[in-house]
Amino acid sequence: MLSSLVCLGRHTITGLLHAAGGSFQNWSALYRVFSQSRLDSEALFAAVRRGVVAQLRPGEPLVVALDDSLLPKRGTKTPGVAWRRDPLGPPFQTNLMRAQRVLEISAAVPGGADRQAARLIPLDFQHAPTPPKPRKNASAQQRRQYREASRKASLARRGAARLHQLRQNLDQQPDTARRLEVVVDGRFTNRVLLKNLPPRTVLIGRLRQDAKLYQLPSARGAATGRRRCYGQRAPTPEQLRQDDGVPWERVTAYAAGQRHAFRIKTLAPVRWRPAGGQANLRLVVIAPLGYRPRKGSRLLYRRPAYLLATDTAMSPQQIVQHYLWRWDIEVNFRDQKTLLGVGQAQVRHPRSVEAVPQLLVAAYAGLLLAARQAYGPAGFPDALPPPKWRAKRSKSRPSTQDLIQQLRAELWGDSLRRFSGFPSTTQPHHKPQKLRCSLPTALLYASP
Repeated sequence: MLSSLVCLGRHTITGLLHAAGGSFQNWSALYRVFSQSRLDSEALFAAVRRGVVAQLRPGEPLVVALDDSLLPKRGTKTPGVAWRRDPLGPPFQTNLMRAQRVLEISAAVPGGADRQAARLIPLDFQHAPTPPKPRKNASAQQRRQYREASRKASLARRGAARLHQLRQNLDQQPDTARRLEVVVDGRFTNRVLLKNLPPRTVLIGRLRQDAKLYQLPSARGAATGRRRCYGQRAPTPEQLRQDDGVPWERVTAYAAGQRHAFRIKTLAPVRWRPAGGQANLRLVVIAPLGYRPRKGSRLLYRRPAYLLATDTAMSPQQIVQHYLWRWDIEVNFRDQKTLLGVGQAQVRHPRSVEAVPQLLVAAYAGLLLAARQAYGPAGFPDALPPPKWRAKRSKSRPSTQDLIQQLRAELWGDSLRRFSGFPSTTQPHHKPQKLRCSLPTALLYASP
């Protein structure tokens, strides 16, 4: 796990062996760790989960973000790899890519006096493949089996199963009354997840603008027949945003290193058929936030957002703030792929394909948790001075690259004769013909 964090090259099994000093040792045992189910990923993430819960205040809810991602793969023989829609393709053309689909749950660890700034730490990481599609000449029974397997392998069902497992793990800890809040995007705001939420769990999800919502039925129902679950049609989220009769409210939430003022409209209680006839929901409409791409440019606006919460007692400010925390899971995916090389291991065994990324993500989660425990919510490592060319601007928190550099300095600093600052010798020319290389600088400040 340490070598996966400080590895300088590609994060393959061979690269991890070189970083751990095992270049001239027997490497077969390391491969058997993954291929023969000797790695207990549940135990690794359990330690991270206990550390995350220990950072929360008594009675403070555990806010988690659920999302999926794709790990690019080129091999045609890797289990679980299939053709997927490329999310980075242009909007006017649907591109395909061979990739491994994964599902991740990250927990928010709030900090500061107002507990509005948070960092998401991974708590669960699962391989989520889809069943292979049958051939054209497959029988009707094979096609029925494929449809049933596809239904069970959907992301919403897998996500609901992992949330139930997380809820059971939380109930085994001393603070069993802690509530679980799940923040998702529009992909997971559907019938499957809303109707399969574990107990004491609240869902906050993105909603489409033309969703058909309903008021609560009147107290006086029909004299005969079953009781009604839905009342009159409520305005859609887009109609509520354009309704001038409903005033805008202002709430303040923390995002991107500073606090922003948002204009919102709320409607509660409402009901939505995918959530069931007994679920009372709260709708929150967020007006587009103005921004300037550069200094002096004209003011532009992003698209509005429509949120749906399964708890009508939650304050709109809390709903908006918790949803803004969800973006940090996208940062986790970027760091895991670019800095830690999740998905770069060239393994072919079905167990190894699942276990190797889990080990790397668990190491990444341990790094973030250790940094939180060592430096606090906004503390920075102090082992290495900042580079001379770095802009002198304040950062709200250390980046993953800063933490990896700190770890390299602690592991290799004594061997490399730890240094401080730049060499005191001056160069005779501003543009020397030969560059003097420094081994500590090359290793401790290196980035993949």
